[in-house]
Amino acid sequence: MPKENDYIIEMLHITKEFPGIIANDDITLQLRRGEIHALLGENGAGKSTLMSVLFGLYQPEKGTIKKNGEVVKINDPNDATALGIGMVHQHFKLVDVFSVLDNIILGAETTKFGFLQKKEAKKQVAALCEKYGLKVDLDAKVEDITVGMQQRVEILKMLYRDNEILIFDEPTAVLTPQEIDDLMEIMRGFAKEGKSILFITHKLNEIMAVSDRVTVLRKGKCIGTVNTADVTKQELSNMMVGRPVQLEIDKDEAKPGETVLEVRNLTVPSKLHKNNAVRGVSFDVRAGEIVCIAGIDGNGQTELVHGITGLDRVTGGSIKLCGKDITHSSVKKRNDSGVSHIPEDRHKHGLVLSGSLEENLVLQSFNDKRFQKMGFIRFGEVRKYADELIDRFDVRSGQGAVTTARSMSGGNQQKAIIAREIDRQEPLLIAVQPTRGLDVGAIEFIHARLVAERDRGAAILLVSLELDEVMSLSDRILVMYEGEIVGEFDPKKTTSEELGLYMSGAKRDDGGANNEE
Repeated sequence: MPKENDYIIEMLHITKEFPGIIANDDITLQLRRGEIHALLGENGAGKSTLMSVLFGLYQPEKGTIKKNGEVVKINDPNDATALGIGMVHQHFKLVDVFSVLDNIILGAETTKFGFLQKKEAKKQVAALCEKYGLKVDLDAKVEDITVGMQQRVEILKMLYRDNEILIFDEPTAVLTPQEIDDLMEIMRGFAKEGKSILFITHKLNEIMAVSDRVTVLRKGKCIGTVNTADVTKQELSNMMVGRPVQLEIDKDEAKPGETVLEVRNLTVPSKLHKNNAVRGVSFDVRAGEIVCIAGIDGNGQTELVHGITGLDRVTGGSIKLCGKDITHSSVKKRNDSGVSHIPEDRHKHGLVLSGSLEENLVLQSFNDKRFQKMGFIRFGEVRKYADELIDRFDVRSGQGAVTTARSMSGGNQQKAIIAREIDRQEPLLIAVQPTRGLDVGAIEFIHARLVAERDRGAAILLVSLELDEVMSLSDRILVMYEGEIVGEFDPKKTTSEELGLYMSGAKRDDGGANNEE
């Protein structure tokens, strides 16, 4: 048995309540020196809340925190930083209009005689980038970089402060398979250096690959702590969800019909550099099929989707939806024409965070006759509809339909967007990272819903960085590299390794999807 002083951090009998919900109910978590300790649980199980208590963002109603056996009081993140605790948040705490470098050094600036020593700081950050293989453009504005890049900025912020206890809240949710492998290696390196890591994730493969022990939470309670080597993925998923979970996708052969989305020679400019982010891309998506755009983050997928949905202007080519040209239509006109969109950035493009859950669920449909009469919103009908979606998609929130979107867990925010977009039953559903930040139970449910939408006859354009998801959910795979489609694949006739070669630019098929007539 470990002695008390083997634990660098102990969270003992922590209880944290919010209106209508006990997020943490008498939870005890003990972190050993130099270990990678995974925290596993469904969306809304209380994982992020527990880590926010440790980081000083929340104050618990009950319980104590010890560091090296001594009781400590963490009133705010400054106290946590002083104790050597750093956190990479699930929803990044970055200033969009600042540069990457400014974000990394913010609050820990190097000064001399009261003057900011930016050159010195830039050298230090560049050295960290080099040491840990975290490539970022230090001069770029945060609002112009991809979500995957923002993740790296958050990790560099923590490394720059030289913390000894590192909290990673869903760190791999937006990373590519290669980036995930790199991050796992970095985490192992941290542990070898003597740093102690708390690692929140929904991904069982990662837990099995990198963690020493796992603590499982369910509905705010601690189910138990186990040695990773002593359990299987299936046992962990059962502990987490409380029932057996189907880890494989069950689907019939696709029966594609008419072309729904027709993209020809599409060009979308980049916000980061003078080159175009999307360069002459052509492809079709037919009714009753799931076409997946696969690729390493930052190869034009985001701009491609923004071009199709109207979030970014296109400078060349055409987009047709059910035979109708929508190349220069407004976002609203595209939505009204039959486009549903589960966006990559749920906060920026998916939700009005200050609005209630029910308001967010009718964002595109409040003009429907069902929800308004003579210009007045029928609030009773909105509530009824919201309650129905919350129940059907198992969206968990403290106060039901009136819960503020901002206060919900990331996974439940995602489920709310998916509920809204799938329920619209449009001819085209564009789903970008639809299972990002979701637990295995929710992923099983969302995958089943996407397959059901396909079988209903919807055309589904899926953009995913998860190779497992790409391989098991797609009917066709298009690989994007440096703004072009470099290959088209049948998932039954290819391998993850082959896809990886095309994703990294090592191979390309110049007679492929880009040259469609």
